[in-house]
Amino acid sequence: MNILIILAHPKPGSFNHAIADTVRNTLEAAGHQVTLRDLHAEGFDPLFTPDELARGHVPTPEVREHADLVLNADAIVVVHPNWWAQAPAILKGWLDRVLRAGEAYRFGSNEKGEGVIIGLLKAKAALVFTTSNTPREAELRLYGDPLDNFWKACVWGFCGVPKVERRNFESVIASTPEQRAEWLQEVARLTQAVIA
Repeated sequence: MNILIILAHPKPGSFNHAIADTVRNTLEAAGHQVTLRDLHAEGFDPLFTPDELARGHVPTPEVREHADLVLNADAIVVVHPNWWAQAPAILKGWLDRVLRAGEAYRFGSNEKGEGVIIGLLKAKAALVFTTSNTPREAELRLYGDPLDNFWKACVWGFCGVPKVERRNFESVIASTPEQRAEWLQEVARLTQAVIA
């Protein structure tokens, strides 16, 4: 399968980078074709311009390349930190610019004439790994889990991906090297289970 990994963490050597490397190594060992894009390392421009709202807008070569990677992926993996219960700005801008209307999704109507969203991506699975520093129990009690709904319903579900899984690792700031090593083993197992 053709697998796309999107990494959105600004610090080289972060635990997010270790997650992305583990996913890539696991998938390559299983014989998959893997593309890893580190948005910060490549300096992806997240700013959505007014021109991009126009019908028939021709995307920049950078956006076209990323859009083609998404359109050709059989599965997609996203790795990012949880900042303010959201994806980092660079990743949100990537979604805004790359998941293009008419390519990743389109608007249509059902048999009742009601407006519906039609997902167009061919990917059969998406796997999202997030990290945070708030203990899970406190986060759920205080804030719920906005990222779970965001990725499962608002992004990949919207674009027609039928299988979406997410795993958050916390608290990264308080974790030990041994804990992070166990988490990376879990990353490998989840990657095999969801994408295999």
